[in-house]
Amino acid sequence: MVARFSWWPLATVGLAQLMIVLDSTVVTIALPVMQQELGIGDGSRGWVITAYALAFGGLLLIGGRLTERLGLRRAFTVGLVGFAIASLCAGAAPTAELLFAGRAAQGVSAALLAPAALSIISTTYSEGAARRTAFGVFGALNGAGAAIGLLLGGLLTEYVSWRWCLLINLPIVLVALILTAVHIPASTTRRVRFDLVGAVTSVAAMTALVFALSEGSTFGWTSPVVIGSFIVAGLAMGGFILAHHLSSAPLLPFRIVLDRARGAAFLAIGLPQMALFGFYLVLTYWLQNVLGYPPLLAGAAFLPLAVAIVLGSTTLTASLSPRFGSWVLLSGSLISMAAGMLLLVGIDPAGADPFLVRFLPSQLLVGIGLGCSLSVAIPRATENVTPAESGVASAAVNTVTQLGGALGTALLNTIAAAVAAAALASAPAGASATAIATVAGFDTAMLVAAAILVATAFATSAIAPRRANRIVSQPVER
Repeated sequence: MVARFSWWPLATVGLAQLMIVLDSTVVTIALPVMQQELGIGDGSRGWVITAYALAFGGLLLIGGRLTERLGLRRAFTVGLVGFAIASLCAGAAPTAELLFAGRAAQGVSAALLAPAALSIISTTYSEGAARRTAFGVFGALNGAGAAIGLLLGGLLTEYVSWRWCLLINLPIVLVALILTAVHIPASTTRRVRFDLVGAVTSVAAMTALVFALSEGSTFGWTSPVVIGSFIVAGLAMGGFILAHHLSSAPLLPFRIVLDRARGAAFLAIGLPQMALFGFYLVLTYWLQNVLGYPPLLAGAAFLPLAVAIVLGSTTLTASLSPRFGSWVLLSGSLISMAAGMLLLVGIDPAGADPFLVRFLPSQLLVGIGLGCSLSVAIPRATENVTPAESGVASAAVNTVTQLGGALGTALLNTIAAAVAAAALASAPAGASATAIATVAGFDTAMLVAAAILVATAFATSAIAPRRANRIVSQPVER
């Protein structure tokens, strides 16, 4: 706890968190160039994003436990160094397979770095206005960082190389390491036991599920490979649940997510990421492959999204929360995001540039909704847990974020590709057939994304405790 608000610890971990979030999207704008240079097919392009998100999300709970064992500053430092090494390997990768491996290695390092960062925020700013300010900034970084990554990816791809979308992390890590040595105090460590069976089964379940969703259109949904992957995912998830009941130190104590307020918050963090990652992918390919935007212009086209996220997570949340209550604001924010997704449906690829009438208002609705929802949900998900479980709770926030993104990328990219392929096969020959088929795939993906958001809004509204509706990001006194 700090007696007077200090920006340095927040700036230090904020820089690292921004880097983590940037790497979820910075390669998205570069995907068309990556595909051409490394020979990545449409069915496999999603793995550039999914490899990072899957390793990140799948190992976060282990990272949360390691954070408690190593101490916050040491875990934070190890995560930074590992992230730099992985970024160097991915940025220098000569083949698609090595690029995927490097992205997965980034995710492994981020799985240690992210819970350490959130725990430092949670323990340093533990009361009142300081906590609200810190989590407001943290929420803005989580939301706006993804949009900034798209802009940065366009800038680097067009004027330097797509490889610098990954190598840019090296100077960021250097600055963060210097700030850590000066402004993050050493913390106590404690011996913790690891639920190894739970760790293995959770990673196996998510990997098998994402593989099945990603490769279903390639192998065929009824192929032994895909059906077997779904079976493995189900068995592994059953093993994870069994390991939880048998372990004296489970990887994820279910009481953390079964609390009504925290459970609703986790839903509101994880499920919208499925829609959001699909939104990034669809809008990126709309701009570059359909409208012919160069990478920099495509990245710059996401600036309104970044501005809207910051506005939603700060000014609008502060003004709307006392009036409507946190859970009402959360549900409304998710509906706003769904409306933004629907604005991308039904656009004529042969018509005028739809940026001002469709893409701009879509980004504003999605950005404001995302900013408000994260500012409400993130502190809700981490409050009222014991100090011993703060690392695991913090890891769970990032787990649902990354796994939601991995599942969303796999599911929505597969849907878009399958619908586009079917539309192209049945379309009359012509120069515009490919564009029409591609947009048909995008439309279907965005309809599914909007449905996910609406369902999440109803689910969180039903689960959230009514008596706490007007309490917004208030810390629990200990």
